[in-house]
This record gives sequence, structure tokens and C-alpha cells, in this order.
Amino acid sequence: MAHDEGLAQRIREILEDYKGISEKKMFGGMAFMMNGNMLCGIIGEDFIARLGPENYEIYLQKAHTRKFDMTGKPMRGFVVVGPKGYEEDSDLSFWVKTCISFAATLPSK
Repeated sequence: MAHDEGLAQRIREILEDYKGISEKKMFGGMAFMMNGNMLCGIIGEDFIARLGPENYEIYLQKAHTRKFDMTGKPMRGFVVVGPKGYEEDSDLSFWVKTCISFAATLPSK
């Protein structure tokens, strides 16, 4: 499945001042990596947020979110945000920066 290139560009703009960022094809879409760890991604028009297992349930309560489940077993710590959940630049920035906060706690690969 192709990913939304417009969304990818918006994410790139948010990440342009951060070091250690790379892109990788993953999950049939694309992922943004930070120091070798998955930060966030895109599958189709959905934004995939890696938020960590500790606050996972809290983020699932936000509008336009659901569990990330590609195999029948949800990936704990990952949330799918539908297009309405990141439509505004401030919403997308919130999600990306929340992912950065989690990824910053992980050791570099």
C-alpha cells in the first residue's frame, strides 16, 4: 500500500531540526526513524505513532485513534491516528513531538 506523500512532507518539516532522523520502508508504508529506532510512520493515509507502552491506553482515548493491528495481535505502544486526527498542523505536530519524546528514551541502534 502506498503512503500519503503529502503527510510524509508535513512530517519531514516537523523533523527538519532534529538529528538522527532517517526514513525506511516498513509495514507496507514508510517509517521515520530516530537514531535507528522507529519514531512514527505512514500506512496509506494513517499516521502510525510510536508512543510506548506506558501511556498507550491514554492515547487510545483520543479522537480518531485506534490500536495498531496488522496481524490480529495489536502492537502495544503503537497507535493509529486517522486523517481527521492530524488534519491540523498543530495536531500533527503534537503526535510527532509525542513520538520524539518517547524515542528519545530509547538507546541508539
